[in-house]
Amino acid sequence: MNRVKTALRTPWFWAIVGIALLLLINSIKNPAYLAVSVNPTTGMLTGNVLDILRVSAPIIMIALGMTFVIATGGIDLSVGSMMAVGGAVAMETLSNLEGSSPVGAMLTAIGLALALAIVLGAINGFLVSVVGLQPFITTLIMMLAARGIARVITGGQNTNATNEPFRLLANGQILGIPTSFVLAIAIVVLIALAMRRTALGLMIESIGINPHASRLAGIRPKPILLGVYVLSAALAAVGGLFSVSEVMTVSVGGTGNLMELDAILAVVIGGTSLAGGKFSIVGSTVGALLIATLNKTVLFLGIPAAATPAFKALVIIVLVLLQSERVRSWFVSRAKSPRLPSPPPTPSAEQGTSVTKEVVA
Repeated sequence: MNRVKTALRTPWFWAIVGIALLLLINSIKNPAYLAVSVNPTTGMLTGNVLDILRVSAPIIMIALGMTFVIATGGIDLSVGSMMAVGGAVAMETLSNLEGSSPVGAMLTAIGLALALAIVLGAINGFLVSVVGLQPFITTLIMMLAARGIARVITGGQNTNATNEPFRLLANGQILGIPTSFVLAIAIVVLIALAMRRTALGLMIESIGINPHASRLAGIRPKPILLGVYVLSAALAAVGGLFSVSEVMTVSVGGTGNLMELDAILAVVIGGTSLAGGKFSIVGSTVGALLIATLNKTVLFLGIPAAATPAFKALVIIVLVLLQSERVRSWFVSRAKSPRLPSPPPTPSAEQGTSVTKEVVA
């Protein structure tokens, strides 16, 4: 019983419930929705579930970086533009190195994309931790600047490239699971070990709770804040690499567009406090899977594009309400409240008059 209560209090438990409900709705519409089959052309497994895992990889990456930024009490609005920068650098590099070794070109493209993202993330971190600018303003400016940098890199045009190893990042499979999802989970595990097996996670949370107190306790917040924003930018660039490798083209206006909102939603659904001081890596990962499932459901149900934001907002509001301890307590109290006994019948005026007369007599 205690385990059930603990599960109900876990925010990402309700995200799992939401994923199950969305899959159930899709299965009711098409009983073969969860079926997995072998593509006779490629020999790889194919199915809606695998598609959800593949498209969730970029969301997992940006949500993971956003988790640590929010845990410090900040926010990173530039992750979507960082995805565009990473994708633009990769596609432009691959396009210019099409005659060289495919693996070498891929590694060069990935290295340059990560390097530029780290530089931009360091600028974010410097402005927040050293200069003291508000994270919202800093990353809002970087969101515009990074999108502009992506346009400059590609000349304002969508860039295509051909590179088979790079294409397999999103379209390949490892033991039947999309490669991008396997890589994303591996990155999540490595970062989770680094955060929880060392004091780094506690220091990030302490900065989010009270930066002044953490400084008095001997924690240096500036290097940690700088590293958090660098990590967020690098993970966003990895998300951009996953995103462009699926179609082998980058759209400077479309790649990563509004993805910062999906990242924030995934983090909130996963239970990370927007006030800082608390984060959940597992929760953010499950939240990203929920966002990917929701995006896939919107397309599958044929919901009009104009109504898509409202549908997503409705689902997310329901989940947030289910996560709320106050709302759940209200429902429980309503269910347990005993019915009030019906009041005894009041004597009629005529009966009351007769009784009064008897007493007087």
